[in-house]
Amino acid sequence: MLERIRIVLIGTSHPGNIGGVARAMHNMGLADLALVAPRCEVITQDSISRASGADHLLHQANVHATLEDAVADCTLAVGASARSRTLPWPMLSPRELADRLPTECQPADSRVALVFGREDSGLTNAELQRCHAHVHIPTNADFSSLNLAAAVQVLAYECRMAWLSQAQVDTPSVAQSDDDDLATHAELERYFEHLERTLIGIDFHDPAQPRQLMARLRRLYLRARPERMEMNILRGILSATEKAASSKQPKP
Repeated sequence: MLERIRIVLIGTSHPGNIGGVARAMHNMGLADLALVAPRCEVITQDSISRASGADHLLHQANVHATLEDAVADCTLAVGASARSRTLPWPMLSPRELADRLPTECQPADSRVALVFGREDSGLTNAELQRCHAHVHIPTNADFSSLNLAAAVQVLAYECRMAWLSQAQVDTPSVAQSDDDDLATHAELERYFEHLERTLIGIDFHDPAQPRQLMARLRRLYLRARPERMEMNILRGILSATEKAASSKQPKP
């Protein structure tokens, strides 16, 4: 299960924080680190020192230009944030997230991304809206700011506790058909692009006055967790809609 959990850091500005995250991950048995547009050098004396023996994770880390690239193969993406700030999103506590992990990580091709934002400003609304859910660490309201590595440590600990609990339960694995596979983040993004293009084509959506339409539709489909077969059906409906709209004769 732990091998299927990815820690994603966006726009990290201090190499020491990346090293601290690597140490927190290695403490709890996590090894998949992805960096999105880091604002600092990854391999430095400071990052290696803060990693305290986990610097192999720094050398193995994958660097991406965008969040979409970093989570393209993931079936669940969870952003670390207290709220989306403009539109409420499904919110989990670290323990609630951990309770979901054994089921989420059961399929062989599953990947779960835990996404963390910049030290100074966190995640943007657009980045949060590319996550299925948000996870909020219930800190002291009078002093709620957490160091990046500390936040990763909290969630990594919950991941490990979920793994240890699962390891103690001897349950047979349930066979899963290809039809039951969840759509990946990349497949969902292609669907959202197709959906927006179709809605514009039929004059249902005006990009100049979006009124949060696409954000609300994102929330709907991400909450539904569609399977690949369902996603193929939805894409087919969109294609048929585009075809019907293009063949419709203009009114005199």
